[in-house]
Amino acid sequence: MRWVIRAKGHPMVSARHRTTFMITKDESLGPRGDCVIGVAAERSAAELDPELKRQALLERPVTIGLRAGGFYEEVRAWGHPSLILNHPTDIVVRKSRYICGRTLAIGANKAAADLSREMVAALRKSTTVLEMEIIFSNDRS
Repeated sequence: MRWVIRAKGHPMVSARHRTTFMITKDESLGPRGDCVIGVAAERSAAELDPELKRQALLERPVTIGLRAGGFYEEVRAWGHPSLILNHPTDIVVRKSRYICGRTLAIGANKAAADLSREMVAALRKSTTVLEMEIIFSNDRS
């Protein structure tokens, strides 16, 4: 199955964080939010579809496609049985294995700083729509 969560761009998107990227339901963004790539997200970790949450708890690969401003990035990461998925505003994908209520996936091959600077420039426009497509693999390798 696949799920899509939409968020919007924001003029303060810098996407310079080296270990995570995040979307948030918050409408505003300050200069310290260097992992945030989208605001005004449709859902938070707590509001994810129950089947998506079930899939995330399986230790299997997940592909996260990011589309914005005509650009596309593909991120590979992993689900984990210890995921909590209860944060009321945020969803985070991490390169590390750190888990908290915001964490959707761990062991990612990309963070905010790894995204193309062209996509990041598009995400600095409040009119840009970011689509985060989430696909869990049935393969455990």
